Amino acid sequence: MQPSPALDKIVAQVPRNLSGVERHRLIADLVNQLPAQESDAMREVIHGFITAMDGKNASDVDMGGEGTRGHVWYRIYGDKKPDEATGPFSADQMDVLLQTLIMESQRKHLFERRNLDFSYRLDAEGKGYRFRADMYFDQDHLALNMRYITNKIRPFKGLELHPEVVKAVTLIYDSQGLTLVTGITGSGKSSTLDSMIDANNQTADGHIVIIGSPIETVHASKRCIVRHREVGRDVGSFKEGAIQALRQDPDIVVIGEMRDPETIMTGLEITDSGHKVFSTLHTASAVDSIDRIIGECPPIEQSRVRERLADTLKCVFSQKLVASTDGKRALTREVLLMNSSVRAAIKNNNTSEIYQMMHEGSAVGMNTMEQDLKRLVDARRISPDTAMSEANNKRRMEEILR
Repeated sequence: MQPSPALDKIVAQVPRNLSGVERHRLIADLVNQLPAQESDAMREVIHGFITAMDGKNASDVDMGGEGTRGHVWYRIYGDKKPDEATGPFSADQMDVLLQTLIMESQRKHLFERRNLDFSYRLDAEGKGYRFRADMYFDQDHLALNMRYITNKIRPFKGLELHPEVVKAVTLIYDSQGLTLVTGITGSGKSSTLDSMIDANNQTADGHIVIIGSPIETVHASKRCIVRHREVGRDVGSFKEGAIQALRQDPDIVVIGEMRDPETIMTGLEITDSGHKVFSTLHTASAVDSIDRIIGECPPIEQSRVRERLADTLKCVFSQKLVASTDGKRALTREVLLMNSSVRAAIKNNNTSEIYQMMHEGSAVGMNTMEQDLKRLVDARRISPDTAMSEANNKRRMEEILR
Protein backbone atom coordinates (compact mmCIF):
# COMPACT_ATOMS: atom_id res chain seq x y z
CA MET A 1 0.00 0.00 0.00
CA GLN A 2 1.54 3.29 -1.15
CA PRO A 3 1.31 6.88 0.15
CA SER A 4 -1.47 9.03 -1.33
CA PRO A 5 -1.11 12.52 -2.88
CA ALA A 6 -3.21 14.01 -0.05
CA LEU A 7 -0.79 12.55 2.47
CA ASP A 8 2.23 14.08 0.74
CA LYS A 9 0.39 17.41 0.50
CA ILE A 10 0.02 17.58 4.30
CA VAL A 11 3.64 16.59 4.87
CA ALA A 12 4.74 19.38 2.51
CA GLN A 13 2.80 21.97 4.55
CA VAL A 14 4.73 21.24 7.75
CA PRO A 15 7.83 23.50 8.04
CA ARG A 16 11.02 21.52 8.45
CA ASN A 17 12.17 23.78 11.28
CA LEU A 18 9.04 23.09 13.34
CA SER A 19 9.54 20.39 15.96
CA GLY A 20 8.13 18.88 19.12
CA VAL A 21 4.49 19.02 20.13
CA GLU A 22 3.93 22.20 18.11
CA ARG A 23 4.73 20.27 14.96
CA HIS A 24 2.18 17.60 15.81
CA ARG A 25 -0.43 20.18 16.74
CA LEU A 26 -0.05 21.67 13.26
CA ILE A 27 -0.42 18.21 11.73
CA ALA A 28 -3.59 17.74 13.80
CA ASP A 29 -5.00 21.01 12.47
CA LEU A 30 -4.25 19.98 8.90
CA VAL A 31 -5.81 16.56 9.41
CA ASN A 32 -8.94 18.17 10.86
CA GLN A 33 -9.26 20.35 7.73
CA LEU A 34 -9.26 17.37 5.37
CA PRO A 35 -12.47 16.46 3.56
CA ALA A 36 -14.04 13.39 5.18
CA GLN A 37 -13.33 11.29 2.11
CA GLU A 38 -9.58 11.98 2.26
CA SER A 39 -9.24 11.45 6.01
CA ASP A 40 -11.22 8.21 5.72
CA ALA A 41 -8.91 7.04 2.93
CA MET A 42 -5.84 7.68 5.13
CA ARG A 43 -7.43 5.87 8.04
CA GLU A 44 -8.13 2.91 5.76
CA VAL A 45 -4.39 2.59 5.10
CA ILE A 46 -3.85 1.86 8.81
CA HIS A 47 -6.95 -0.33 8.90
CA GLY A 48 -5.46 -2.46 6.15
CA PHE A 49 -2.32 -3.03 8.20
CA ILE A 50 -4.12 -3.96 11.40
CA THR A 51 -6.83 -6.17 9.92
CA ALA A 52 -4.06 -8.14 8.19
CA MET A 53 -3.02 -9.36 11.64
CA ASP A 54 -5.86 -11.89 11.64
CA GLY A 55 -4.60 -13.73 8.57
CA LYS A 56 -0.98 -13.53 9.65
CA ASN A 57 -1.65 -14.95 13.15
CA ALA A 58 0.05 -11.83 14.49
CA SER A 59 -0.36 -10.75 18.09
CA ASP A 60 1.12 -7.24 17.70
CA VAL A 61 1.80 -4.65 15.03
CA ASP A 62 4.23 -1.72 15.18
CA MET A 63 4.51 1.29 12.89
CA GLY A 64 5.83 4.83 12.79
CA GLY A 65 9.13 6.42 13.78
CA GLU A 66 12.53 6.06 12.15
CA GLY A 67 13.21 2.67 13.75
CA THR A 68 10.67 0.83 11.59
CA ARG A 69 12.64 1.70 8.41
CA GLY A 70 9.37 2.77 6.79
CA HIS A 71 7.65 -0.60 7.13
CA VAL A 72 5.03 -2.20 9.34
CA TRP A 73 6.32 -4.82 11.77
CA TYR A 74 4.31 -7.84 12.97
CA ARG A 75 4.94 -10.15 15.92
CA ILE A 76 4.09 -13.70 14.83
CA TYR A 77 4.57 -16.58 17.29
CA GLY A 78 6.89 -14.45 19.38
CA ASP A 79 9.11 -13.10 16.58
CA LYS A 80 8.77 -9.48 15.43
CA LYS A 81 9.75 -8.81 11.81
CA PRO A 82 9.05 -6.14 9.17
CA ASP A 83 6.62 -6.77 6.34
CA GLU A 84 8.63 -5.53 3.38
CA ALA A 85 5.45 -5.37 1.28
CA THR A 86 4.20 -2.45 3.39
CA GLY A 87 5.35 1.04 2.45
CA PRO A 88 7.90 2.35 2.57
CA PHE A 89 6.44 5.30 4.46
CA SER A 90 8.52 8.14 5.78
CA ALA A 91 8.28 8.93 9.48
CA ASP A 92 6.59 12.23 8.52
CA GLN A 93 3.95 10.42 6.47
CA MET A 94 3.25 8.01 9.31
CA ASP A 95 2.88 10.95 11.72
CA VAL A 96 -0.07 12.10 9.62
CA LEU A 97 -1.60 8.65 9.17
CA LEU A 98 -1.51 7.87 12.88
CA GLN A 99 -3.25 11.10 13.78
CA THR A 100 -6.26 10.07 11.70
CA LEU A 101 -6.90 7.21 14.17
CA ILE A 102 -7.49 9.31 17.27
CA MET A 103 -9.97 11.94 18.42
CA GLU A 104 -9.19 15.49 19.50
CA SER A 105 -9.50 14.64 23.20
CA GLN A 106 -7.05 11.78 22.72
CA ARG A 107 -4.61 14.06 20.89
CA LYS A 108 -4.69 16.46 23.83
CA HIS A 109 -3.76 13.61 26.19
CA LEU A 110 -1.04 12.40 23.80
CA PHE A 111 0.52 15.84 23.48
CA GLU A 112 0.46 16.44 27.24
CA ARG A 113 1.70 13.01 28.36
CA ARG A 114 3.69 12.01 25.25
CA ASN A 115 1.84 8.70 25.45
CA LEU A 116 -1.70 7.47 24.88
CA ASP A 117 -3.17 4.10 25.89
CA PHE A 118 -6.47 3.42 24.16
CA SER A 119 -8.69 0.70 22.76
CA TYR A 120 -9.61 0.68 19.10
CA ARG A 121 -12.46 -1.03 17.31
CA LEU A 122 -13.39 -1.26 13.66
CA ASP A 123 -15.76 -3.25 11.50
CA ALA A 124 -14.47 -4.54 8.18
CA GLU A 125 -15.80 -7.15 5.78
CA GLY A 126 -18.57 -8.08 8.19
CA LYS A 127 -16.21 -8.73 11.07
CA GLY A 128 -15.49 -6.74 14.22
CA TYR A 129 -11.85 -6.15 15.21
CA ARG A 130 -10.63 -4.91 18.58
CA PHE A 131 -7.16 -3.76 19.57
CA ARG A 132 -5.28 -2.53 22.61
CA ALA A 133 -3.17 0.39 21.44
CA ASP A 134 -0.30 2.53 22.69
CA MET A 135 0.74 5.64 20.75
CA TYR A 136 3.88 7.44 21.86
CA PHE A 137 6.68 9.79 20.83
CA ASP A 138 9.88 8.37 19.37
CA GLN A 139 12.58 10.92 18.46
CA ASP A 140 9.94 13.59 17.78
CA HIS A 141 7.84 11.25 15.62
CA LEU A 142 4.74 9.23 16.47
CA ALA A 143 4.94 5.47 16.91
CA LEU A 144 2.16 2.97 17.49
CA ASN A 145 1.86 -0.52 18.90
CA MET A 146 -1.41 -2.39 18.61
CA ARG A 147 -2.22 -5.74 20.16
CA TYR A 148 -4.93 -7.77 18.47
CA ILE A 149 -7.72 -8.83 20.80
CA THR A 150 -9.34 -11.85 19.22
CA ASN A 151 -12.27 -12.05 21.68
CA LYS A 152 -11.83 -15.82 21.46
CA ILE A 153 -11.82 -16.88 25.08
CA ARG A 154 -9.78 -19.95 25.87
CA PRO A 155 -11.99 -22.61 27.51
CA PHE A 156 -11.40 -22.74 31.24
CA LYS A 157 -10.90 -26.50 31.09
CA GLY A 158 -8.04 -25.85 28.67
CA LEU A 159 -6.06 -24.37 31.56
CA GLU A 160 -5.92 -27.91 33.04
CA LEU A 161 -6.04 -26.73 36.63
CA HIS A 162 -6.04 -28.98 39.67
CA PRO A 163 -9.50 -29.27 41.34
CA GLU A 164 -8.26 -27.43 44.43
CA VAL A 165 -7.04 -24.55 42.26
CA VAL A 166 -10.36 -24.49 40.40
CA LYS A 167 -12.16 -24.07 43.71
CA ALA A 168 -9.89 -21.18 44.67
CA VAL A 169 -10.67 -19.16 41.53
CA THR A 170 -14.41 -19.81 41.13
CA LEU A 171 -17.13 -17.88 42.92
CA ILE A 172 -19.40 -20.87 43.51
CA TYR A 173 -16.72 -22.52 45.68
CA ASP A 174 -15.01 -19.48 47.23
CA SER A 175 -16.71 -16.09 47.35
CA GLN A 176 -13.70 -14.02 48.39
CA GLY A 177 -9.94 -13.68 48.12
CA LEU A 178 -7.30 -12.31 45.76
CA THR A 179 -6.07 -14.19 42.69
CA LEU A 180 -3.08 -12.86 40.77
CA VAL A 181 -2.03 -13.70 37.21
CA THR A 182 1.53 -12.51 36.66
CA GLY A 183 4.19 -12.48 33.98
CA ILE A 184 6.10 -10.21 31.64
CA THR A 185 4.40 -8.34 28.80
CA GLY A 186 3.16 -10.78 26.16
CA SER A 187 3.01 -13.78 28.49
CA GLY A 188 -0.71 -14.41 28.01
CA LYS A 189 -1.89 -12.94 31.33
CA SER A 190 -5.01 -11.41 29.78
CA SER A 191 -6.01 -14.68 28.09
CA THR A 192 -5.72 -16.62 31.35
CA LEU A 193 -7.64 -13.94 33.25
CA ASP A 194 -10.37 -13.92 30.59
CA SER A 195 -10.76 -17.70 30.92
CA MET A 196 -11.30 -17.34 34.67
CA ILE A 197 -13.77 -14.48 34.24
CA ASP A 198 -15.70 -16.47 31.65
CA ALA A 199 -15.82 -19.55 33.89
CA ASN A 200 -17.39 -17.50 36.68
CA ASN A 201 -19.71 -15.79 34.22
CA GLN A 202 -21.03 -19.18 33.14
CA THR A 203 -21.34 -20.85 36.54
CA ALA A 204 -22.31 -18.20 39.12
CA ASP A 205 -25.20 -15.77 39.50
CA GLY A 206 -23.57 -12.47 40.32
CA HIS A 207 -22.03 -9.18 39.25
CA ILE A 208 -18.55 -8.80 37.71
CA VAL A 209 -16.92 -5.36 37.44
CA ILE A 210 -13.89 -5.20 35.14
CA ILE A 211 -11.59 -2.16 35.31
CA GLY A 212 -9.09 -2.05 32.47
CA SER A 213 -6.59 0.28 30.81
CA PRO A 214 -7.82 -0.22 28.20
CA ILE A 215 -10.62 -2.78 28.21
CA GLU A 216 -9.54 -5.70 26.07
CA THR A 217 -11.99 -8.61 25.86
CA VAL A 218 -15.64 -7.61 26.19
CA HIS A 219 -17.52 -10.34 28.05
CA ALA A 220 -21.18 -10.77 27.20
CA SER A 221 -23.31 -11.12 30.33
CA LYS A 222 -24.32 -14.74 30.84
CA ARG A 223 -25.25 -15.77 34.37
CA CYS A 224 -23.49 -12.67 35.67
CA ILE A 225 -23.96 -8.99 34.89
CA VAL A 226 -20.59 -7.95 33.48
CA ARG A 227 -19.60 -4.27 33.61
CA HIS A 228 -16.58 -2.94 31.70
CA ARG A 229 -15.01 0.32 32.92
CA GLU A 230 -12.11 1.69 30.91
CA VAL A 231 -9.60 3.93 32.67
CA GLY A 232 -9.61 7.36 31.05
CA ARG A 233 -13.00 6.88 29.41
CA ASP A 234 -15.34 5.51 32.10
CA VAL A 235 -13.29 6.11 35.25
CA GLY A 236 -10.26 8.20 36.22
CA SER A 237 -7.92 5.48 37.48
CA PHE A 238 -7.69 1.87 38.64
CA LYS A 239 -7.89 3.07 42.23
CA GLU A 240 -11.01 5.16 41.61
CA GLY A 241 -12.66 2.34 39.70
CA ALA A 242 -11.92 -0.15 42.46
CA ILE A 243 -13.26 2.16 45.19
CA GLN A 244 -16.37 2.96 43.17
CA ALA A 245 -16.94 -0.75 42.52
CA LEU A 246 -17.62 -1.27 46.21
CA ARG A 247 -20.75 0.88 45.82
CA GLN A 248 -21.93 -1.10 42.79
CA ASP A 249 -22.81 -4.36 44.59
CA PRO A 250 -20.13 -6.54 42.94
CA ASP A 251 -19.28 -10.16 43.60
CA ILE A 252 -16.07 -10.08 41.56
CA VAL A 253 -13.85 -7.07 40.88
CA VAL A 254 -11.22 -7.39 38.17
CA ILE A 255 -8.44 -4.80 38.44
CA GLY A 256 -6.56 -4.90 35.16
CA GLU A 257 -3.19 -4.22 36.75
CA MET A 258 -1.85 -3.47 40.20
CA ARG A 259 0.62 -0.88 39.02
CA ASP A 260 1.03 1.38 42.06
CA PRO A 261 0.84 1.23 45.88
CA GLU A 262 -2.56 2.94 45.98
CA THR A 263 -4.15 0.37 43.68
CA ILE A 264 -2.50 -2.50 45.59
CA MET A 265 -3.86 -1.23 48.90
CA THR A 266 -7.31 -0.67 47.40
CA GLY A 267 -7.35 -4.20 46.00
CA LEU A 268 -6.52 -5.62 49.43
CA GLU A 269 -9.25 -3.50 51.01
CA ILE A 270 -11.84 -4.80 48.54
CA THR A 271 -10.77 -8.37 49.30
CA ASP A 272 -10.91 -7.61 53.03
CA SER A 273 -14.51 -6.52 52.58
CA GLY A 274 -15.50 -10.02 51.43
CA HIS A 275 -15.24 -9.77 47.65
CA LYS A 276 -13.40 -11.85 45.07
CA VAL A 277 -10.65 -9.91 43.30
CA PHE A 278 -8.58 -10.78 40.25
CA SER A 279 -5.60 -8.73 39.05
CA THR A 280 -2.27 -8.90 37.23
CA LEU A 281 1.33 -7.96 37.97
CA HIS A 282 4.41 -7.68 35.77
CA THR A 283 6.48 -10.14 37.79
CA ALA A 284 8.30 -13.32 36.75
CA SER A 285 7.41 -15.66 39.63
CA ALA A 286 4.92 -16.20 42.43
CA VAL A 287 7.47 -15.30 45.11
CA ASP A 288 8.46 -12.15 43.19
CA SER A 289 4.78 -11.20 43.09
CA ILE A 290 4.41 -11.38 46.86
CA ASP A 291 7.66 -9.49 47.41
CA ARG A 292 6.62 -6.86 44.85
CA ILE A 293 3.29 -6.15 46.56
CA ILE A 294 4.93 -5.79 49.96
CA GLY A 295 7.87 -3.82 48.59
CA GLU A 296 5.64 -1.31 46.80
CA CYS A 297 4.24 -0.16 50.12
CA PRO A 298 5.98 2.26 52.51
CA PRO A 299 8.25 0.47 55.04
CA ILE A 300 6.06 1.55 57.92
CA GLU A 301 3.09 -0.21 56.29
CA GLN A 302 4.83 -3.41 55.18
CA SER A 303 4.20 -5.45 58.31
CA ARG A 304 0.47 -4.72 58.10
CA VAL A 305 0.44 -5.46 54.36
CA ARG A 306 2.11 -8.85 54.98
CA GLU A 307 -0.66 -9.76 57.41
CA ARG A 308 -3.41 -8.64 55.06
CA LEU A 309 -1.88 -10.29 52.00
CA ALA A 310 -1.38 -13.57 53.85
CA ASP A 311 -5.03 -13.55 54.92
CA THR A 312 -6.55 -12.54 51.58
CA LEU A 313 -4.35 -14.08 48.86
CA LYS A 314 -5.82 -17.26 47.36
CA CYS A 315 -3.73 -18.14 44.35
CA VAL A 316 -0.89 -16.86 42.15
CA PHE A 317 -0.30 -17.92 38.56
CA SER A 318 3.04 -16.83 37.09
CA GLN A 319 3.34 -17.68 33.44
CA LYS A 320 5.36 -17.41 30.24
CA LEU A 321 4.87 -18.17 26.57
CA VAL A 322 7.93 -20.08 25.36
CA ALA A 323 9.13 -21.22 21.95
CA SER A 324 7.71 -24.65 21.13
CA THR A 325 9.04 -27.38 18.87
CA ASP A 326 6.29 -26.75 16.29
CA GLY A 327 7.47 -23.19 15.69
CA LYS A 328 4.70 -21.65 17.76
CA ARG A 329 4.56 -20.97 21.51
CA ALA A 330 3.57 -23.01 24.53
CA LEU A 331 2.18 -21.78 27.84
CA THR A 332 4.15 -22.65 30.97
CA ARG A 333 3.30 -21.51 34.47
CA GLU A 334 3.92 -21.97 38.14
CA VAL A 335 1.02 -22.11 40.57
CA LEU A 336 0.98 -21.06 44.20
CA LEU A 337 -2.07 -22.02 46.25
CA MET A 338 -2.39 -20.60 49.72
CA ASN A 339 -2.24 -22.87 52.75
CA SER A 340 -1.22 -22.42 56.38
CA SER A 341 2.50 -22.89 55.65
CA VAL A 342 2.52 -20.29 52.86
CA ARG A 343 0.57 -17.84 55.03
CA ALA A 344 3.07 -18.26 57.86
CA ALA A 345 5.99 -17.69 55.48
CA ILE A 346 4.45 -14.42 54.25
CA LYS A 347 3.61 -13.17 57.74
CA ASN A 348 7.07 -14.02 59.07
CA ASN A 349 8.83 -12.44 56.06
CA ASN A 350 10.23 -15.81 54.99
CA THR A 351 9.04 -15.76 51.38
CA SER A 352 12.22 -17.52 50.25
CA GLU A 353 10.73 -20.70 51.73
CA ILE A 354 7.72 -20.61 49.40
CA TYR A 355 9.56 -21.97 46.34
CA GLN A 356 10.16 -25.30 48.06
CA MET A 357 6.54 -25.39 49.22
CA MET A 358 5.42 -25.09 45.60
CA HIS A 359 7.92 -27.75 44.57
CA GLU A 360 6.44 -30.17 47.11
CA GLY A 361 2.81 -29.11 46.66
CA SER A 362 1.74 -31.10 43.61
CA ALA A 363 -0.93 -32.96 45.61
CA VAL A 364 -2.94 -29.74 45.86
CA GLY A 365 -2.10 -28.36 42.41
CA MET A 366 1.05 -26.35 43.09
CA ASN A 367 4.15 -26.47 40.93
CA THR A 368 7.23 -24.40 40.16
CA MET A 369 8.02 -22.96 36.74
CA GLU A 370 10.87 -25.45 36.44
CA GLN A 371 8.57 -28.41 37.07
CA ASP A 372 6.18 -27.20 34.40
CA LEU A 373 8.97 -26.65 31.91
CA LYS A 374 10.11 -30.24 32.57
CA ARG A 375 6.54 -31.39 31.83
CA LEU A 376 6.72 -29.66 28.44
CA VAL A 377 10.15 -31.19 27.73
CA ASP A 378 8.83 -34.67 28.56
CA ALA A 379 5.89 -34.08 26.21
CA ARG A 380 8.41 -32.96 23.54
CA ARG A 381 6.61 -29.65 23.19
CA ILE A 382 9.77 -27.68 23.99
CA SER A 383 13.48 -28.45 23.87
CA PRO A 384 15.71 -28.85 26.95
CA ASP A 385 17.64 -25.76 25.78
CA THR A 386 14.42 -23.73 25.79
CA ALA A 387 13.62 -25.00 29.28
CA MET A 388 17.02 -23.88 30.55
CA SER A 389 16.70 -20.51 28.85
CA GLU A 390 13.24 -19.81 30.29
CA ALA A 391 13.77 -21.19 33.80
CA ASN A 392 13.70 -18.78 36.71
CA ASN A 393 15.91 -21.08 38.78
CA LYS A 394 18.65 -22.33 36.44
CA ARG A 395 20.32 -24.56 39.02
CA ARG A 396 17.07 -26.34 39.88
CA MET A 397 16.20 -26.67 36.19
CA GLU A 398 19.52 -28.33 35.50
CA GLU A 399 18.93 -30.79 38.35
CA ILE A 400 15.43 -31.64 37.11
CA LEU A 401 16.62 -32.24 33.53
CA ARG A 402 19.32 -34.74 34.52
